[in-house]
Amino acid sequence: MVLSSKLAPLRALFSRESAGSASVAQSSQPEDGTVADEKALPEDRKKGVPHDTDDESSVREVADAGERDPELNPGGLSFEEDTAGGMGRHLGVFSCTLLIVGRIIGTGIFSTPSSILGSVGSVGASLMLWVLGFILSACGLFIWLEFGTMFPRSGGEKVYLEAVYKKPKYLSTYVFAANAILVGLTASGCIVFASNILEAAGHEATRWNTRGIAVGTIVFSVLLHGLTPRVGVLVMNGLSVFKVVILLFVVVTGWVVLSGKTAVADPHANFRNAFAGSSNSSNDYATAMFKVLYSYIGWSNVNYVLNNVKNPIRTLKIAGPLGLGICAVLYLLANVAYFAAATKEEILNSGVTVASLFFSKVFGPRAVKALTVFVALSALGNVVTVTFALSRINQELAKEGLPLPFGNKFWASNWPTGKSPFPGLVLHMIPSIIIMIAPPPNVAYPFILDVQGYPIQVINLFVVIGLFWLRYRKPNATRPFKVWLTVAFFYLAAIVFLLVAPFIRPANGVGDTPPLPYYLYCLVGIGVLAFGALYWAAWRLVPRWFGYEMVERKEALSDGTFVTVHDYKKIQ
Repeated sequence: MVLSSKLAPLRALFSRESAGSASVAQSSQPEDGTVADEKALPEDRKKGVPHDTDDESSVREVADAGERDPELNPGGLSFEEDTAGGMGRHLGVFSCTLLIVGRIIGTGIFSTPSSILGSVGSVGASLMLWVLGFILSACGLFIWLEFGTMFPRSGGEKVYLEAVYKKPKYLSTYVFAANAILVGLTASGCIVFASNILEAAGHEATRWNTRGIAVGTIVFSVLLHGLTPRVGVLVMNGLSVFKVVILLFVVVTGWVVLSGKTAVADPHANFRNAFAGSSNSSNDYATAMFKVLYSYIGWSNVNYVLNNVKNPIRTLKIAGPLGLGICAVLYLLANVAYFAAATKEEILNSGVTVASLFFSKVFGPRAVKALTVFVALSALGNVVTVTFALSRINQELAKEGLPLPFGNKFWASNWPTGKSPFPGLVLHMIPSIIIMIAPPPNVAYPFILDVQGYPIQVINLFVVIGLFWLRYRKPNATRPFKVWLTVAFFYLAAIVFLLVAPFIRPANGVGDTPPLPYYLYCLVGIGVLAFGALYWAAWRLVPRWFGYEMVERKEALSDGTFVTVHDYKKIQ
Protein backbone atom coordinates (compact mmCIF):
# COMPACT_ATOMS: atom_id res chain seq x y z
CA MET A 1 0.00 0.00 0.00
CA VAL A 2 2.86 2.40 0.77
CA LEU A 3 4.49 1.67 -2.57
CA SER A 4 1.21 2.11 -4.39
CA SER A 5 0.54 5.47 -2.70
CA LYS A 6 3.99 6.75 -3.62
CA LEU A 7 3.48 5.83 -7.24
CA ALA A 8 -0.01 7.32 -7.42
CA PRO A 9 1.13 10.90 -8.27
CA LEU A 10 3.36 9.54 -11.03
CA ARG A 11 0.51 7.56 -12.55
CA ALA A 12 -1.84 10.53 -12.22
CA LEU A 13 0.61 12.79 -14.07
CA PHE A 14 1.03 10.60 -17.13
CA SER A 15 -2.13 8.50 -17.25
CA ARG A 16 -5.77 8.21 -16.46
CA GLU A 17 -7.87 5.11 -16.11
CA SER A 18 -10.37 4.51 -18.85
CA ALA A 19 -13.99 5.06 -17.90
CA GLY A 20 -14.93 1.47 -18.56
CA SER A 21 -12.09 0.04 -16.51
CA ALA A 22 -12.80 2.38 -13.61
CA SER A 23 -16.48 1.51 -13.50
CA VAL A 24 -15.74 -2.21 -13.49
CA ALA A 25 -13.15 -1.83 -10.74
CA GLN A 26 -15.47 0.27 -8.58
CA SER A 27 -18.35 -2.13 -8.95
CA SER A 28 -16.27 -5.23 -8.26
CA GLN A 29 -15.09 -4.29 -4.78
CA PRO A 30 -16.27 -1.56 -2.36
CA GLU A 31 -13.77 0.79 -0.72
CA ASP A 32 -14.25 -0.79 2.70
CA GLY A 33 -13.04 -4.16 1.37
CA THR A 34 -16.35 -6.01 1.85
CA VAL A 35 -17.74 -8.23 -0.86
CA ALA A 36 -20.74 -6.68 -2.59
CA ASP A 37 -21.99 -9.82 -4.28
CA GLU A 38 -20.28 -13.10 -3.44
CA LYS A 39 -22.11 -14.95 -6.19
CA ALA A 40 -20.49 -12.70 -8.79
CA LEU A 41 -16.99 -13.62 -7.65
CA PRO A 42 -14.84 -16.37 -9.21
CA GLU A 43 -14.77 -19.72 -7.44
CA ASP A 44 -11.16 -19.35 -6.32
CA ARG A 45 -12.03 -16.00 -4.64
CA LYS A 46 -14.85 -17.67 -2.70
CA LYS A 47 -12.36 -20.25 -1.45
CA GLY A 48 -10.03 -17.57 -0.12
CA VAL A 49 -7.39 -17.75 -2.85
CA PRO A 50 -5.51 -14.41 -3.05
CA HIS A 51 -7.02 -12.44 -5.89
CA ASP A 52 -6.53 -8.99 -7.45
CA THR A 53 -10.07 -8.24 -8.59
CA ASP A 54 -9.29 -4.82 -10.07
CA ASP A 55 -6.45 -6.20 -12.16
CA GLU A 56 -8.45 -9.25 -13.21
CA SER A 57 -11.31 -7.10 -14.41
CA SER A 58 -8.92 -4.88 -16.37
CA VAL A 59 -7.22 -7.87 -18.02
CA ARG A 60 -10.58 -9.43 -18.78
CA GLU A 61 -11.80 -6.18 -20.29
CA VAL A 62 -8.86 -5.76 -22.67
CA ALA A 63 -9.09 -9.44 -23.62
CA ASP A 64 -12.80 -9.08 -24.37
CA ALA A 65 -12.07 -5.96 -26.42
CA GLY A 66 -9.88 -8.04 -28.71
CA GLU A 67 -12.65 -10.60 -29.12
CA ARG A 68 -15.28 -7.95 -29.86
CA ASP A 69 -13.10 -6.02 -32.28
CA PRO A 70 -10.66 -8.17 -34.32
CA GLU A 71 -8.69 -5.03 -35.19
CA LEU A 72 -7.67 -4.83 -31.52
CA ASN A 73 -6.41 -8.42 -31.46
CA PRO A 74 -2.70 -8.58 -32.36
CA GLY A 75 -1.66 -11.50 -34.53
CA GLY A 76 -3.67 -14.61 -35.22
CA LEU A 77 -4.05 -16.04 -31.70
CA SER A 78 -6.68 -14.98 -29.19
CA PHE A 79 -5.67 -13.72 -25.75
CA GLU A 80 -6.42 -17.10 -24.10
CA GLU A 81 -4.51 -19.01 -26.78
CA ASP A 82 -1.52 -16.70 -26.68
CA THR A 83 -1.19 -16.86 -22.89
CA ALA A 84 -1.60 -20.66 -22.63
CA GLY A 85 1.26 -23.07 -21.91
CA GLY A 86 4.52 -22.85 -20.01
CA MET A 87 4.83 -22.08 -16.29
CA GLY A 88 1.92 -19.66 -16.31
CA ARG A 89 1.88 -16.48 -14.24
CA HIS A 90 4.62 -16.80 -11.62
CA LEU A 91 6.50 -13.46 -11.66
CA GLY A 92 5.42 -10.86 -9.10
CA VAL A 93 6.31 -7.19 -8.57
CA PHE A 94 9.65 -8.02 -6.91
CA SER A 95 10.84 -10.32 -9.69
CA CYS A 96 9.59 -7.97 -12.42
CA THR A 97 11.37 -4.99 -10.87
CA LEU A 98 14.56 -7.02 -10.72
CA LEU A 99 13.93 -8.18 -14.29
CA ILE A 100 14.16 -4.54 -15.34
CA VAL A 101 17.07 -3.68 -13.03
CA GLY A 102 18.98 -6.80 -14.05
CA ARG A 103 18.47 -6.03 -17.73
CA ILE A 104 19.47 -2.37 -17.49
CA ILE A 105 22.50 -2.77 -15.25
CA GLY A 106 25.05 -4.86 -17.05
CA THR A 107 27.87 -3.91 -19.37
CA GLY A 108 26.80 -0.31 -19.96
CA ILE A 109 27.56 1.56 -16.75
CA PHE A 110 30.84 -0.32 -16.23
CA SER A 111 32.00 -0.31 -19.85
CA THR A 112 30.80 2.69 -21.86
CA PRO A 113 31.37 5.92 -19.83
CA SER A 114 34.82 6.31 -21.38
CA SER A 115 33.57 5.99 -24.98
CA ILE A 116 30.66 8.37 -24.25
CA LEU A 117 33.11 10.90 -22.81
CA GLY A 118 35.31 10.43 -25.86
CA SER A 119 32.42 11.15 -28.20
CA VAL A 120 31.11 14.34 -26.56
CA GLY A 121 34.45 15.65 -25.31
CA SER A 122 33.56 16.92 -21.83
CA VAL A 123 32.48 15.67 -18.42
CA GLY A 124 29.52 18.06 -18.25
CA ALA A 125 28.14 17.00 -21.63
CA SER A 126 28.60 13.35 -20.69
CA LEU A 127 26.60 13.74 -17.46
CA MET A 128 23.90 15.68 -19.31
CA LEU A 129 23.56 12.80 -21.77
CA TRP A 130 23.02 10.34 -18.92
CA VAL A 131 20.24 12.58 -17.56
CA LEU A 132 18.72 13.03 -21.01
CA GLY A 133 18.94 9.28 -21.55
CA PHE A 134 16.87 8.74 -18.41
CA ILE A 135 14.27 11.31 -19.51
CA LEU A 136 13.95 9.71 -22.94
CA SER A 137 13.79 6.25 -21.41
CA ALA A 138 11.04 7.40 -19.05
CA CYS A 139 9.06 8.79 -21.99
CA GLY A 140 9.45 5.49 -23.79
CA LEU A 141 8.49 3.60 -20.66
CA PHE A 142 5.18 5.45 -20.35
CA ILE A 143 4.37 4.82 -24.01
CA TRP A 144 5.14 1.12 -23.58
CA LEU A 145 3.02 1.10 -20.42
CA GLU A 146 0.02 2.18 -22.46
CA PHE A 147 0.64 -0.55 -25.02
CA GLY A 148 1.53 -3.16 -22.39
CA THR A 149 -1.61 -2.57 -20.34
CA MET A 150 -3.71 -2.43 -23.49
CA PHE A 151 -2.24 -5.72 -24.79
CA PRO A 152 -1.02 -7.64 -21.70
CA ARG A 153 0.68 -10.51 -23.53
CA SER A 154 4.32 -11.47 -24.15
CA GLY A 155 6.28 -10.15 -27.11
CA GLY A 156 6.64 -6.41 -26.52
CA GLU A 157 7.06 -4.48 -29.76
CA LYS A 158 6.04 -7.53 -31.80
CA VAL A 159 2.55 -7.34 -30.31
CA TYR A 160 2.24 -3.56 -30.64
CA LEU A 161 3.35 -3.51 -34.28
CA GLU A 162 0.94 -6.33 -35.11
CA ALA A 163 -1.90 -4.44 -33.44
CA VAL A 164 -1.30 -1.35 -35.56
CA TYR A 165 0.14 -2.44 -38.90
CA LYS A 166 -2.36 -5.02 -40.08
CA LYS A 167 -1.51 -4.69 -43.76
CA PRO A 168 0.47 -6.08 -45.45
CA LYS A 169 -0.32 -9.01 -43.20
CA TYR A 170 2.58 -10.16 -41.00
CA LEU A 171 5.08 -7.76 -42.62
CA SER A 172 5.73 -6.03 -39.30
CA THR A 173 6.17 -9.43 -37.63
CA TYR A 174 8.88 -10.51 -40.08
CA VAL A 175 10.70 -7.16 -39.91
CA PHE A 176 10.68 -7.22 -36.12
CA ALA A 177 11.78 -10.86 -36.13
CA ALA A 178 14.86 -10.04 -38.21
CA ASN A 179 16.00 -7.55 -35.59
CA ALA A 180 15.03 -9.71 -32.59
CA ILE A 181 16.76 -12.86 -33.85
CA LEU A 182 19.75 -11.47 -35.76
CA VAL A 183 20.60 -8.41 -33.64
CA GLY A 184 18.93 -9.18 -30.29
CA LEU A 185 22.18 -10.54 -28.93
CA THR A 186 23.96 -11.01 -25.64
CA ALA A 187 27.37 -11.18 -27.32
CA SER A 188 28.63 -7.90 -25.86
CA GLY A 189 27.76 -8.96 -22.30
CA CYS A 190 29.49 -12.30 -22.78
CA ILE A 191 32.62 -10.59 -24.11
CA VAL A 192 32.74 -8.19 -21.14
CA PHE A 193 32.27 -11.11 -18.73
CA ALA A 194 35.08 -13.06 -20.38
CA SER A 195 37.56 -10.18 -20.50
CA ASN A 196 36.97 -9.25 -16.85
CA ILE A 197 37.23 -12.82 -15.60
CA LEU A 198 40.53 -13.26 -17.46
CA GLU A 199 41.85 -10.02 -16.02
CA ALA A 200 40.83 -11.05 -12.51
CA ALA A 201 42.58 -14.39 -12.95
CA GLY A 202 45.77 -12.69 -14.15
CA HIS A 203 45.60 -14.14 -17.65
CA GLU A 204 46.04 -12.26 -20.87
CA ALA A 205 42.76 -11.79 -22.72
CA THR A 206 43.68 -13.24 -26.10
CA ARG A 207 41.37 -13.51 -29.07
CA TRP A 208 40.43 -17.13 -28.53
CA ASN A 209 40.33 -17.52 -24.77
CA THR A 210 38.01 -14.49 -24.60
CA ARG A 211 35.76 -16.05 -27.20
CA GLY A 212 35.83 -19.46 -25.56
CA ILE A 213 34.70 -18.11 -22.19
CA ALA A 214 32.10 -15.89 -23.86
CA VAL A 215 30.59 -18.85 -25.70
CA GLY A 216 30.57 -20.88 -22.48
CA THR A 217 28.73 -18.04 -20.74
CA ILE A 218 25.78 -18.02 -23.10
CA VAL A 219 25.63 -21.83 -23.17
CA PHE A 220 25.40 -21.80 -19.36
CA SER A 221 22.58 -19.26 -19.46
CA VAL A 222 20.63 -21.27 -22.02
CA LEU A 223 20.94 -24.51 -20.05
CA LEU A 224 20.04 -22.75 -16.80
CA HIS A 225 16.78 -21.30 -18.10
CA GLY A 226 15.98 -24.18 -20.43
CA LEU A 227 16.39 -27.11 -18.06
CA THR A 228 15.90 -25.58 -14.60
CA PRO A 229 13.53 -22.63 -15.13
CA ARG A 230 12.69 -22.00 -11.46
CA VAL A 231 16.36 -22.06 -10.49
CA GLY A 232 17.01 -19.72 -13.42
CA VAL A 233 14.62 -17.12 -12.00
CA LEU A 234 16.26 -17.38 -8.56
CA VAL A 235 19.74 -16.97 -10.04
CA MET A 236 18.53 -14.06 -12.15
CA ASN A 237 17.04 -12.28 -9.13
CA GLY A 238 20.10 -12.96 -7.00
CA LEU A 239 22.48 -11.51 -9.59
CA SER A 240 20.24 -8.45 -10.00
CA VAL A 241 20.33 -7.75 -6.25
CA PHE A 242 24.09 -8.26 -6.32
CA LYS A 243 24.47 -5.66 -9.09
CA VAL A 244 22.50 -3.09 -7.12
CA VAL A 245 24.73 -3.70 -4.10
CA ILE A 246 27.90 -3.27 -6.19
CA LEU A 247 26.69 -0.03 -7.73
CA LEU A 248 25.70 1.25 -4.29
CA PHE A 249 29.23 0.48 -3.15
CA VAL A 250 30.66 2.47 -6.09
CA VAL A 251 28.32 5.37 -5.31
CA VAL A 252 29.20 5.48 -1.61
CA THR A 253 32.89 5.22 -2.44
CA GLY A 254 32.47 8.16 -4.79
CA TRP A 255 31.02 10.24 -1.96
CA VAL A 256 34.05 9.39 0.16
CA VAL A 257 36.36 10.43 -2.69
CA LEU A 258 34.55 13.76 -3.07
CA SER A 259 34.96 14.38 0.65
CA GLY A 260 38.73 14.39 0.15
CA LYS A 261 39.44 11.48 2.48
CA THR A 262 41.18 9.24 -0.07
CA ALA A 263 44.45 9.25 -1.97
CA VAL A 264 42.87 11.08 -4.92
CA ALA A 265 44.61 14.44 -5.01
CA ASP A 266 41.89 16.64 -6.52
CA PRO A 267 38.51 14.90 -6.70
CA HIS A 268 36.79 18.08 -7.94
CA ALA A 269 39.07 18.70 -10.93
CA ASN A 270 36.70 17.27 -13.55
CA PHE A 271 33.81 19.38 -12.25
CA ARG A 272 35.54 22.72 -12.81
CA ASN A 273 34.81 23.97 -16.30
CA ALA A 274 32.94 20.72 -16.79
CA PHE A 275 31.82 21.60 -20.33
CA ALA A 276 35.27 22.55 -21.62
CA GLY A 277 36.12 20.66 -24.80
CA SER A 278 32.52 19.75 -25.66
CA SER A 279 31.99 18.51 -29.19
CA ASN A 280 30.06 20.60 -31.71
CA SER A 281 29.10 17.64 -33.92
CA SER A 282 25.55 16.31 -33.81
CA ASN A 283 26.90 12.96 -35.00
CA ASP A 284 29.06 12.67 -31.89
CA TYR A 285 26.09 13.32 -29.62
CA ALA A 286 23.84 10.94 -31.52
CA THR A 287 26.40 8.13 -31.41
CA ALA A 288 27.01 8.74 -27.70
CA MET A 289 23.26 8.87 -27.04
CA PHE A 290 22.87 5.46 -28.68
CA LYS A 291 25.33 4.09 -26.12
CA VAL A 292 23.55 5.84 -23.24
CA LEU A 293 20.17 4.57 -24.37
CA TYR A 294 21.63 1.11 -24.81
CA SER A 295 22.87 1.32 -21.22
CA TYR A 296 19.29 2.14 -20.17
CA ILE A 297 17.74 -0.45 -22.44
CA GLY A 298 15.65 -2.89 -20.47
CA TRP A 299 12.89 -0.65 -19.13
CA SER A 300 10.53 -2.59 -21.41
CA ASN A 301 11.82 -5.99 -20.29
CA VAL A 302 8.62 -6.97 -18.46
CA ASN A 303 6.61 -6.26 -21.62
CA TYR A 304 8.37 -9.19 -23.27
CA VAL A 305 7.27 -11.74 -20.66
CA LEU A 306 3.77 -10.60 -19.63
CA ASN A 307 2.37 -14.11 -20.11
CA ASN A 308 4.45 -15.08 -17.07
CA VAL A 309 3.47 -12.09 -14.89
CA LYS A 310 0.92 -12.24 -12.09
CA ASN A 311 -1.59 -9.36 -12.20
CA PRO A 312 0.15 -8.11 -15.37
CA ILE A 313 -1.44 -4.65 -15.62
CA ARG A 314 -0.89 -3.71 -11.98
CA THR A 315 2.58 -5.24 -11.89
CA LEU A 316 3.67 -3.48 -15.07
CA LYS A 317 2.56 -0.10 -13.72
CA ILE A 318 4.64 -0.55 -10.56
CA ALA A 319 7.71 -2.44 -11.75
CA GLY A 320 8.40 -0.24 -14.80
CA PRO A 321 8.82 3.17 -13.12
CA LEU A 322 10.39 1.64 -10.00
CA GLY A 323 13.02 -0.36 -11.90
CA LEU A 324 14.00 2.47 -14.24
CA GLY A 325 14.10 4.99 -11.39
CA ILE A 326 16.46 2.83 -9.33
CA CYS A 327 18.84 2.42 -12.26
CA ALA A 328 18.80 6.10 -13.25
CA VAL A 329 19.83 7.25 -9.78
CA LEU A 330 22.59 4.66 -9.54
CA TYR A 331 23.86 5.44 -13.05
CA LEU A 332 24.19 9.16 -12.53
CA LEU A 333 25.87 8.84 -9.14
CA ALA A 334 28.24 6.14 -10.44
CA ASN A 335 29.37 8.47 -13.24
CA VAL A 336 30.01 11.19 -10.68
CA ALA A 337 32.12 8.71 -8.73
CA TYR A 338 34.16 7.81 -11.82
CA PHE A 339 34.82 11.47 -12.66
CA ALA A 340 35.78 12.21 -9.07
CA ALA A 341 38.41 9.48 -8.91
CA ALA A 342 40.22 9.89 -12.26
CA THR A 343 41.11 12.63 -14.71
CA LYS A 344 39.37 12.96 -18.05
CA GLU A 345 42.48 11.73 -19.86
CA GLU A 346 42.73 8.62 -17.67
CA ILE A 347 39.08 7.74 -18.28
CA LEU A 348 39.44 8.23 -22.03
CA ASN A 349 42.30 5.74 -22.06
CA SER A 350 40.57 3.19 -19.82
CA GLY A 351 38.79 1.36 -22.66
CA VAL A 352 36.03 -0.93 -21.40
CA THR A 353 37.47 -1.20 -17.87
CA VAL A 354 36.62 2.24 -16.45
CA ALA A 355 35.31 0.67 -13.24
CA SER A 356 38.65 -1.09 -12.76
CA LEU A 357 40.39 2.26 -13.18
CA PHE A 358 38.10 3.71 -10.52
CA PHE A 359 39.01 1.08 -7.94
CA SER A 360 42.72 1.18 -8.74
CA LYS A 361 42.76 4.93 -8.15
CA VAL A 362 40.84 4.69 -4.87
CA PHE A 363 41.99 1.39 -3.32
CA GLY A 364 45.15 0.57 -5.23
CA PRO A 365 46.04 -2.14 -7.76
CA ARG A 366 45.14 -5.03 -5.45
CA ALA A 367 41.48 -4.02 -5.42
CA VAL A 368 41.23 -4.20 -9.21
CA LYS A 369 41.01 -7.99 -9.31
CA ALA A 370 38.12 -8.02 -6.85
CA LEU A 371 36.33 -5.31 -8.81
CA THR A 372 36.78 -7.10 -12.12
CA VAL A 373 35.12 -10.16 -10.59
CA PHE A 374 32.19 -7.98 -9.52
CA VAL A 375 31.92 -6.45 -12.99
CA ALA A 376 32.10 -9.89 -14.55
CA LEU A 377 29.26 -11.14 -12.35
CA SER A 378 27.24 -8.06 -13.24
CA ALA A 379 27.74 -8.81 -16.92
CA LEU A 380 26.77 -12.43 -16.28
CA GLY A 381 23.57 -11.26 -14.61
CA ASN A 382 22.78 -9.15 -17.64
CA VAL A 383 23.32 -12.10 -19.96
CA VAL A 384 21.07 -14.34 -17.85
CA THR A 385 18.32 -11.71 -17.74
CA VAL A 386 18.49 -10.82 -21.44
CA THR A 387 18.47 -14.47 -22.44
CA PHE A 388 15.37 -15.08 -20.32
CA ALA A 389 13.40 -12.26 -21.96
CA LEU A 390 14.55 -12.60 -25.57
CA SER A 391 13.83 -16.32 -25.65
CA ARG A 392 10.18 -15.46 -24.89
CA ILE A 393 10.16 -13.10 -27.88
CA ASN A 394 11.51 -15.88 -30.10
CA GLN A 395 8.81 -18.19 -28.81
CA GLU A 396 6.10 -15.63 -29.57
CA LEU A 397 7.44 -15.17 -33.08
CA ALA A 398 7.36 -18.92 -33.65
CA LYS A 399 3.83 -19.13 -32.22
CA GLU A 400 2.76 -16.57 -34.81
CA GLY A 401 3.89 -18.91 -37.60
CA LEU A 402 7.29 -17.43 -38.52
CA PRO A 403 8.89 -19.90 -41.00
CA LEU A 404 11.98 -21.36 -39.36
CA PRO A 405 14.15 -24.45 -39.95
CA PHE A 406 12.55 -27.64 -38.54
CA GLY A 407 9.16 -25.89 -38.44
CA ASN A 408 7.81 -23.20 -36.16
CA LYS A 409 6.05 -25.71 -33.87
CA PHE A 410 9.40 -26.89 -32.50
CA TRP A 411 10.65 -23.34 -31.82
CA ALA A 412 7.32 -22.37 -30.22
CA SER A 413 7.29 -25.33 -27.83
CA ASN A 414 8.40 -25.60 -24.20
CA TRP A 415 10.40 -28.75 -24.92
CA PRO A 416 11.74 -30.65 -23.03
CA THR A 417 10.52 -29.51 -19.58
CA GLY A 418 7.12 -28.21 -20.68
CA LYS A 419 7.79 -25.07 -18.60
CA SER A 420 10.35 -22.94 -20.45
CA PRO A 421 11.06 -22.25 -24.15
CA PHE A 422 14.33 -24.14 -24.53
CA PRO A 423 14.12 -23.99 -28.36
CA GLY A 424 13.63 -20.21 -28.14
CA LEU A 425 16.74 -20.03 -25.97
CA VAL A 426 18.73 -21.96 -28.55
CA LEU A 427 17.45 -19.68 -31.31
CA HIS A 428 18.78 -16.73 -29.32
CA MET A 429 22.11 -18.44 -28.66
CA ILE A 430 23.07 -19.32 -32.25
CA PRO A 431 23.50 -15.79 -33.73
CA SER A 432 25.14 -14.58 -30.49
CA ILE A 433 27.83 -17.25 -30.81
CA ILE A 434 28.38 -16.38 -34.47
CA ILE A 435 28.91 -12.72 -33.61
CA MET A 436 31.29 -13.61 -30.79
CA ILE A 437 33.44 -15.84 -32.99
CA ALA A 438 33.50 -14.00 -36.33
CA PRO A 439 34.83 -10.42 -35.83
CA PRO A 440 37.83 -9.31 -33.72
CA PRO A 441 36.72 -8.39 -30.14
CA ASN A 442 38.27 -4.90 -30.03
CA VAL A 443 36.18 -3.83 -33.03
CA ALA A 444 33.21 -6.10 -32.36
CA TYR A 445 32.19 -4.68 -28.98
CA PRO A 446 31.60 -0.99 -29.90
CA PHE A 447 30.26 -1.89 -33.35
CA ILE A 448 27.76 -4.38 -31.87
CA LEU A 449 26.50 -1.70 -29.49
CA ASP A 450 26.00 0.74 -32.35
CA VAL A 451 24.34 -1.82 -34.64
CA GLN A 452 21.97 -2.95 -31.91
CA GLY A 453 20.95 0.61 -31.12
CA TYR A 454 19.97 1.79 -34.60
CA PRO A 455 17.29 -0.74 -35.69
CA ILE A 456 15.77 -0.59 -32.21
CA GLN A 457 15.17 3.12 -32.74
CA VAL A 458 13.61 2.44 -36.15
CA ILE A 459 11.21 -0.03 -34.53
CA ASN A 460 10.51 2.41 -31.70
CA LEU A 461 9.65 5.06 -34.30
CA PHE A 462 6.91 2.88 -35.77
CA VAL A 463 5.64 1.91 -32.31
CA VAL A 464 5.21 5.58 -31.33
CA ILE A 465 3.55 6.40 -34.64
CA GLY A 466 1.30 3.43 -33.96
CA LEU A 467 0.29 4.96 -30.64
CA PHE A 468 -1.03 8.07 -32.41
CA TRP A 469 -2.73 5.92 -35.04
CA LEU A 470 -4.54 3.80 -32.44
CA ARG A 471 -5.60 6.90 -30.52
CA TYR A 472 -7.11 8.21 -33.77
CA ARG A 473 -8.68 4.96 -35.03
CA LYS A 474 -9.74 3.48 -31.68
CA PRO A 475 -10.31 6.41 -29.32
CA ASN A 476 -12.70 4.42 -27.10
CA ALA A 477 -10.57 1.31 -26.78
CA THR A 478 -9.85 0.10 -23.24
CA ARG A 479 -6.64 1.73 -22.00
CA PRO A 480 -5.84 1.03 -18.33
CA PHE A 481 -2.93 3.47 -18.71
CA LYS A 482 -2.79 6.54 -20.98
CA VAL A 483 0.38 8.50 -21.63
CA TRP A 484 0.23 12.23 -22.25
CA LEU A 485 0.55 12.90 -25.97
CA THR A 486 3.11 15.65 -25.29
CA VAL A 487 5.39 12.97 -23.84
CA ALA A 488 4.88 10.83 -26.93
CA PHE A 489 5.63 13.77 -29.26
CA PHE A 490 8.85 14.54 -27.36
CA TYR A 491 9.95 10.92 -27.60
CA LEU A 492 9.08 10.86 -31.31
CA ALA A 493 11.20 13.98 -31.97
CA ALA A 494 14.14 12.45 -30.09
CA ILE A 495 13.91 9.24 -32.11
CA VAL A 496 13.90 11.18 -35.41
CA PHE A 497 17.04 13.04 -34.32
CA LEU A 498 18.76 9.80 -33.33
CA LEU A 499 17.95 8.29 -36.71
CA VAL A 500 19.16 11.24 -38.80
CA ALA A 501 22.18 12.56 -36.88
CA PRO A 502 24.45 9.48 -37.28
CA PHE A 503 24.62 10.14 -41.03
CA ILE A 504 26.16 13.58 -40.43
CA ARG A 505 29.94 13.46 -40.70
CA PRO A 506 31.55 13.54 -37.21
CA ALA A 507 34.19 16.07 -36.22
CA ASN A 508 37.02 13.52 -36.40
CA GLY A 509 35.75 12.19 -39.72
CA VAL A 510 35.97 8.53 -38.68
CA GLY A 511 33.54 7.96 -35.79
CA ASP A 512 34.27 5.65 -32.86
CA THR A 513 34.76 2.33 -34.69
CA PRO A 514 37.68 2.91 -37.07
CA PRO A 515 38.64 1.63 -39.58
CA LEU A 516 34.92 1.08 -40.26
CA PRO A 517 33.04 4.05 -41.78
CA TYR A 518 31.12 6.10 -39.21
CA TYR A 519 27.78 5.46 -40.95
CA LEU A 520 28.27 1.73 -41.48
CA TYR A 521 26.38 0.63 -38.35
CA CYS A 522 23.32 2.59 -39.49
CA LEU A 523 23.37 0.88 -42.89
CA VAL A 524 23.83 -2.53 -41.29
CA GLY A 525 20.90 -1.87 -38.96
CA ILE A 526 18.67 -0.82 -41.84
CA GLY A 527 19.88 -3.84 -43.79
CA VAL A 528 18.77 -6.15 -41.00
CA LEU A 529 15.24 -4.74 -41.13
CA ALA A 530 15.25 -4.89 -44.94
CA PHE A 531 16.20 -8.55 -44.72
CA GLY A 532 13.08 -9.13 -42.65
CA ALA A 533 10.96 -7.52 -45.39
CA LEU A 534 12.62 -9.69 -48.04
CA TYR A 535 12.07 -12.79 -45.93
CA TRP A 536 8.39 -11.86 -45.67
CA ALA A 537 8.16 -11.43 -49.44
CA ALA A 538 9.83 -14.80 -50.05
CA TRP A 539 7.26 -16.64 -47.92
CA ARG A 540 4.16 -14.55 -48.49
CA LEU A 541 4.39 -13.15 -52.03
CA VAL A 542 6.61 -15.38 -54.14
CA PRO A 543 4.43 -18.52 -53.70
CA ARG A 544 1.51 -16.64 -55.24
CA TRP A 545 3.53 -16.13 -58.39
CA PHE A 546 3.54 -19.92 -58.76
CA GLY A 547 -0.15 -20.33 -58.03
CA TYR A 548 -0.04 -21.09 -54.28
CA GLU A 549 -1.54 -19.27 -51.32
CA MET A 550 -0.77 -19.54 -47.62
CA VAL A 551 -3.52 -21.04 -45.46
CA GLU A 552 -3.46 -20.62 -41.67
CA ARG A 553 -4.66 -22.98 -38.99
CA LYS A 554 -4.21 -23.14 -35.23
CA GLU A 555 -2.78 -26.13 -33.43
CA ALA A 556 -2.35 -26.96 -29.74
CA LEU A 557 0.96 -28.56 -28.74
CA SER A 558 1.32 -31.24 -26.08
CA ASP A 559 2.56 -28.67 -23.51
CA GLY A 560 -0.59 -26.54 -23.93
CA THR A 561 1.00 -23.95 -26.22
CA PHE A 562 -1.05 -22.75 -29.19
CA VAL A 563 0.66 -22.02 -32.49
CA THR A 564 -0.35 -20.76 -35.90
CA VAL A 565 0.66 -23.19 -38.65
CA HIS A 566 0.94 -22.13 -42.28
CA ASP A 567 0.30 -24.50 -45.17
CA TYR A 568 0.46 -23.84 -48.89
CA LYS A 569 -2.56 -24.58 -51.03
CA LYS A 570 -2.98 -24.45 -54.77
CA ILE A 571 -5.07 -21.45 -55.77
CA GLN A 572 -8.25 -22.66 -57.42
